Amino acid sequence: MKQYYKLLLLVGLLVSGASCKKYLDVTPDNTGTLEYAFRNRNEAENYLFTCYATLQQFYDPTSNIGFTTSSEIIYPNNLTNHPLNENGFSLIRGTQNSASPGVNWWDGENGGQALFRSIRRCNIMLENIDKPIDLSPAEKARWIAEVKFLKAYYHYYLCRLYGPVPLVKTNIDITASTEEVRVKRSPVDSVFNYCVQLLDEAIPDLPPVITNQAKELGRITQLTALSIKAEMLATQASPLFNGNPDYASMKNKDGQPLFSSTADPQKWKRAADACKAAIDACEANGLKLYTFVAPPTVGSLSDQLRNELTIQNAVTEKWDVNPELIWALNPTFPCQGYATPRLTPKSAVNIFSNPSTFAVPISTQELFYTVNGVPLTEDKDYDYANRFALKTAGDADKYYIAQGYTTINEHYGRESRFYANIAFDGSIWYGNGIYNQDQAYHVEARGSGSLAGPKDLNTLNITGYWPKKLANYLSVYDDGFQPIEFHLPLMRLAGLYLLYAESLNEANGPTADVYNYIDKVRARAGLKGVLESWSTYSKTPGKPTTKEGLRDIIHRERRIELCFEAQSGWDLRRWKEIQNVLSVPLQGWNIYESEAGNYYRPHTVLTPVFGLKNYFWPIKDNDLIVNNNLVQTTYW
Repeated sequence: MKQYYKLLLLVGLLVSGASCKKYLDVTPDNTGTLEYAFRNRNEAENYLFTCYATLQQFYDPTSNIGFTTSSEIIYPNNLTNHPLNENGFSLIRGTQNSASPGVNWWDGENGGQALFRSIRRCNIMLENIDKPIDLSPAEKARWIAEVKFLKAYYHYYLCRLYGPVPLVKTNIDITASTEEVRVKRSPVDSVFNYCVQLLDEAIPDLPPVITNQAKELGRITQLTALSIKAEMLATQASPLFNGNPDYASMKNKDGQPLFSSTADPQKWKRAADACKAAIDACEANGLKLYTFVAPPTVGSLSDQLRNELTIQNAVTEKWDVNPELIWALNPTFPCQGYATPRLTPKSAVNIFSNPSTFAVPISTQELFYTVNGVPLTEDKDYDYANRFALKTAGDADKYYIAQGYTTINEHYGRESRFYANIAFDGSIWYGNGIYNQDQAYHVEARGSGSLAGPKDLNTLNITGYWPKKLANYLSVYDDGFQPIEFHLPLMRLAGLYLLYAESLNEANGPTADVYNYIDKVRARAGLKGVLESWSTYSKTPGKPTTKEGLRDIIHRERRIELCFEAQSGWDLRRWKEIQNVLSVPLQGWNIYESEAGNYYRPHTVLTPVFGLKNYFWPIKDNDLIVNNNLVQTTYW
């Protein structure tokens, strides 16, 4: 029985994670011994790519709770077909439990991957890296650095989900005693510090950028590691982990506290320093904010559409020519068909080519600023009370809303990021095979008789809003769907700029540098600086001059700039703000109504369920039985 428990515990570190495509999909076939796996350089390289294998699974947004639980997108739960893993989208409906946790990255179940197995692979690689005699010292150093990054990132990902997690610095030997196998949680600061230590060890031996993109694009670089180090330290400094009173009583069974009892403001200083180091390295290697350059197939463009394409293509541009992209994964974004409405008569016939089921609630579109660069509720020139009143588009609106089309006031006079991110009834959809701006398609979404309207329970958008940003403007949905693939960023320069602004504001309060890095991102979106916008247009002109007011602005800037990029769900958690966001019903329009006056009536489509316990994942009940040194997450 003793040996049985030991084997069960080891299985917890060995649950499988699937590999991906191209060279990172290589797994040694019929590998019987470690000696064979590391007998020469080629076999060892194959094993290196198995260490990458689980990382490549992070490309799927349906298993990323930063995407599925942010409330940016609602996925319907009453479809008759189930083409996606719905576990992640169901979590905001209150489905999480400790018997069989959804999106379980501890055991590798219900949409999650087994990260402890991935960590074990990394340890095996580090323990055997000296065996291949034909491996050059330079290549050996690089591979060690890559594996240390992966090991750090897997621990970090677990920590974001579970808080305190066991640190697997070395693999547990199969001959270990039962008690040695029964690992316990490590305090959150120990986990973060270990992850940062691994990155610090890795960074000097990583290449700054990938020069051989045909063979190595997707492998870890110095810029990746520096940027993720900055994100780790900002996460550690954030209220969820830094002196969180809600988890002050969480301890191991031996009484060891797992959360710090008081907040340490110096953590923000370390995060700010790391952000600046990453920014300096990125800019020194030629990275900059993306600006759209029209290819020969595109005709003349208005300033409005050019701005829109700049924002959209900052995400969907090809990886190898996007100067803003710091890090992405090899597999391409798999869900363009869920973000694209039907725009043509042929697409309405071929409804099964694209489900179009990623629905954006009204609350997400209301995040975006007015054209004056301030929130709808704060703009003294904006008639918020009459935002749902009907209005017909004129010539001045034609590059955002179809001329002569009736929609609501709220869709007019918005910042360019609103039009680049979200498609709505009457909105212009530039691209889809038409590159004359005066002949561009527009969305028709009112009622079942409209092109984009509901046809059945499997190809409908339940709110009347689509995440346009997640579709490449060159993709064509007509007689079938021909997508132009892209890699969803895990880190891009605009996000790093805003992370630096956030960390610097938390460390020092408002300073010129804080405003500078926010304003870089705003200027790219065609907006004036924070101070100018608030002093000129806001009902609260002094808001950006205080640390608290600027914090609110920065948080909103990140949610706007990184909308639909699987970032907001993580940010809202680390800020301890997601409980407020998910405390109100999520609404859309009456999609079955064909008349504008009836269509544009807010309608609740989902009432989220989120309590204090949902900030961190439960450990599966059976794991606690197998390992009685583990303590359950507080509140579960």
